[in-house]
Amino acid sequence: MSAPVVLITGTSTGIGLATAVSAARAGWRTVATLRDPGRAGPLRDAADAAGVGDLLEVRRLDVVDEASVTACVADVVDRHGRLDAVVNNAGAGHVGTLEQETVDDVRAVMEVNFFGVLHVTRAALPHLRAANGRLITVTSVGGVVGQPFNEAYCAAKFAVEGFMESLAPLAATVGVSVCVVEPGAVASEFVANVGLDRDTAVAAAGPYGPALRAYLERSAAAFAAAQSPAEAAAAVVATLTDPEPAPRVQTSTAARQFVAVKLADTDGLGVTALTAGWLR
Repeated sequence: MSAPVVLITGTSTGIGLATAVSAARAGWRTVATLRDPGRAGPLRDAADAAGVGDLLEVRRLDVVDEASVTACVADVVDRHGRLDAVVNNAGAGHVGTLEQETVDDVRAVMEVNFFGVLHVTRAALPHLRAANGRLITVTSVGGVVGQPFNEAYCAAKFAVEGFMESLAPLAATVGVSVCVVEPGAVASEFVANVGLDRDTAVAAAGPYGPALRAYLERSAAAFAAAQSPAEAAAAVVATLTDPEPAPRVQTSTAARQFVAVKLADTDGLGVTALTAGWLR
């Protein structure tokens, strides 16, 4: 029997890169996608170093371009005759607050982090049904706990979590397992890619400046103790290979403890007390 086929989005760096290599090491024919294949050098190098370059292929896929998504998924199925799993990993961070940004800024965050996931999921579902396959979406602890200065990002991740939680029981009736994987702080380029200069941002934040400075200092401390992309990827691949995966998986003890505050917080006071402490 040929190796099962998994398509993973957002594999140029971080969790996506580590997941692609780890999935190939686990014996999966891995289709590693990214918006710009010209940035695939580190991914190819990591696959070769792990001895799995022959199991990993790189393809272009831009999650916000529905035509790109449809074409990529169709080509994968045409070449391999199957698609057994998808890992929705592509996403982008964002720091800001609504009074100081435009609604178009928020829409852009939603396009990448929410609608991008929907484009890939919609294109893949018929093939996952045929394979009794698996749909895994990397969300965030920010998809469970709303966080200051992350309004747009958390809104998008909340939307993904709600969508997948709603889809899971329905997809199960046609043989597809749906899971979300929630990382906390991960030592990758994800935060750097937000492109935020702390001093400039604080100076521009006006009345929100003191709160933003406190938030950014707290975030820097959290990411100083972050787990590695490989550790987070291990949780994704475990979910990919588990015969009976849980619908919701956290990638670390810290992530589990953090989301537990929200999941046990029926009146919301516990969460708001926790995050308010980040701003002073």
